[in-house]
Amino acid sequence: MLFDDKLMDKLPKDPTADLPQEAHQSLDPEDWSAFREQSHRMLDDMLNFVEHLRERPVWQPIPQTARAQFQVALPKQGQSLESAHQTFMQDILPYGPGNSHPGFMGWVQGGGTPVGMLADMLAAGLNANVGGRDQMPVEVERQIVRWMRELFSFPDSASGVFVTGTSMANLMAVLVARTVALGKSVRQQGVRESAAQLTAYTSVEAHGCVAQAMDLAGFGTAALRRIPSNDLFQMDTQALEAAIKADRAAGLHPFFIAGTAGSVDVGAIDPLNEIADIAARHNCWFHVDGAFGALGMMSPKVAPLLQGIQRADSIAFDFHKWGQVQYDAGFLLVRNATQHMEAFAAPVAYLRRETRGLAGGSPWPCDFGPDLSRGFRALKTWFTLQVFGTEKLGNIISQTCDVAQYLVQKIAQHPSLALLAPVALNVVCFRYVGNAGMNIGAHHLDDLNRDIVADLHESGLAVPSTTTVRGQLAIRAAIVNHRTSRHDIDVMLNAVLALGHARCTKSEQ
Repeated sequence: MLFDDKLMDKLPKDPTADLPQEAHQSLDPEDWSAFREQSHRMLDDMLNFVEHLRERPVWQPIPQTARAQFQVALPKQGQSLESAHQTFMQDILPYGPGNSHPGFMGWVQGGGTPVGMLADMLAAGLNANVGGRDQMPVEVERQIVRWMRELFSFPDSASGVFVTGTSMANLMAVLVARTVALGKSVRQQGVRESAAQLTAYTSVEAHGCVAQAMDLAGFGTAALRRIPSNDLFQMDTQALEAAIKADRAAGLHPFFIAGTAGSVDVGAIDPLNEIADIAARHNCWFHVDGAFGALGMMSPKVAPLLQGIQRADSIAFDFHKWGQVQYDAGFLLVRNATQHMEAFAAPVAYLRRETRGLAGGSPWPCDFGPDLSRGFRALKTWFTLQVFGTEKLGNIISQTCDVAQYLVQKIAQHPSLALLAPVALNVVCFRYVGNAGMNIGAHHLDDLNRDIVADLHESGLAVPSTTTVRGQLAIRAAIVNHRTSRHDIDVMLNAVLALGHARCTKSEQ
């Protein structure tokens, strides 16, 4: 039945329209005109915030007066929207993590865009629960699935689903592989003795969430073999093959291999084609943790480095990293939709699917993951891809890699700095080592660089992070934000040199 535009005229009159105001309460504004005016001020404030990011510190310590605002009792009476907004502007906005700022290089986080911010506002206004049902927000998510099939050369039978981030997507990939290996009965019977024979494999450079996924899936982290890496910090495929053969000889059942496209510490890419060959020979599920690196497929410069990713059984990645989409927007792409559904679909009476009405449109996104209540993450992703296109986004990805190489060149020009790992993509690990005449022990170097990074954070000039590379504490600069330029690299490096020199000089006095 098509919608009858005269139907609205036939509807009964609102039964609350003539009631006294106190008889019916709503959370909508009493004065829409005043609310609209305040809303425009709030939007303008956020646009001003993004426009003038460079005039702000990247990060600054939170004063106790601001913390105290959020240590009060649960409010029984409300306050005005204007008052709540004032608290936000004064005590929240200045003390965020800073990842929108071009000087933020600490962790692999995208900078977002004004386009994504507006799309998030539209999604919030629509307030769609995208767990399922016959609604356009689900169609928008399906459009992203089709686009990701195209990007990664996956078949039309592939499925995909938005999640919070790659940590969740990696867990879901393990659960799909578990169901394939043990059969659907594992969902009723649980992980029993047969599961104790299952073993999984990943690089020692892999993100910790891969081990956590094995834990949460019921296998335990002891069932995960951490394969050594080579000089390029890539998984050693000969060691991988040897580990699988050794487990088979011991009567175990290898079932899952997680390759990495953009490792957490140094941004290395595992030899995905070789891993795909090994997975095929040993009948293992081949998963790629591509948290930030997978979207390099949009960049002509990076895509050749990802050869083999199109052979994966599943890929996990985040649009909120190199895709510059507002947080959060993780994604899991699975080659075989049937296997994907068998791991998660849970038909129940109150979620009955129909051929007509809002309960149509099966299968639903909730059939492909654990979440029934789901926000409209796809809209900000759709807007980002639609407004900018993959060509421009790919150029941004290439640009971040170029900026990283500029940092490498600047490090090479300073004898007080040392590069600690090869730079494949956009993550640079280095440290301050002092001048030739300085006698700084390895332990003191670790402490020195840790202090330099904390000093940098508190200065508000730049925010790198620290990690450990081959036993040495490193300053880690992850160039992910589309706003980060060579100027920001110069600011950060000049500050590192100045802070390092000042600390060394002080210690010698």
